[in-house]
Amino acid sequence: MAQESSRPKNPTLDQLRAVCQPPEVKARRNAEHWTAELYLRHISIYLTSVLVRTRISANGVTGLMILAGWLMSVALLLPGIWGPLLAVVLSQVQLYFDCSDGEVARWRGTQSPRGIFIDMVGHHTTEALLPIALGYRVFRELQTQGADASQAWPTLFLAAVLSVLLVLNRSQSLMVHAARGMAGLGKLPDTAEARAVSQTSLVGRLRSAARFLPFHKMLHAVELSLVILALSIVSAIIGVPGVAEKWLIWILMPAVVLVNIGHFVASMASSRLR
Repeated sequence: MAQESSRPKNPTLDQLRAVCQPPEVKARRNAEHWTAELYLRHISIYLTSVLVRTRISANGVTGLMILAGWLMSVALLLPGIWGPLLAVVLSQVQLYFDCSDGEVARWRGTQSPRGIFIDMVGHHTTEALLPIALGYRVFRELQTQGADASQAWPTLFLAAVLSVLLVLNRSQSLMVHAARGMAGLGKLPDTAEARAVSQTSLVGRLRSAARFLPFHKMLHAVELSLVILALSIVSAIIGVPGVAEKWLIWILMPAVVLVNIGHFVASMASSRLR
């Protein structure tokens, strides 16, 4: 890839799109959030246009993405609906920085394993912190309402377990890539053609059918923050702060266990590990 010195100092949006958003990037399904094609990539290029005119590195942009993700959990500690509302706003900020860090790297020719590693750390820690912050939010509300320890502590414990299971579910996909690399196998393509081949198997058909009920998508930080906001509004309407968020934790626990089991079985049965 061309180095930064060979790029225009004040690129046009068309020049940026040609380099930063090539067809092979926009065609990725597993690596791209579902909002990318809907609106993210259409807007992130404007942010990238500003960032490439500064001295900030692509890894620096990733750092901003991580900060936005961590602040989502901090926001959940604010009482009422304002905390979850701020968390949703921060989730969108995180998405834009997540798009722009790769675009800045492609423009400057500075893509590296280190940048990918930092990006993964950001997403994993964000999704680990959210349920813990949610659990503490509910725990504090229960204590404020005078609930005894038998009601408050189990919910906080379940939130911590939920955090581990969410990270495990995300990590299972990376474990497949790591196992293939250690076995000397090539990188899995993330293309429509590759997905079409995998869907001819039983596991592929089940995975395709799951798209009609994409519960697993709700486990990601952006979607989870939206659900938390919706339930905080329900709690406000009922007049009992934290009650709907408490039931979210208790319902998600067995559901995430099943998702992890399904993910594991699908990986073991697929041709990716053969």
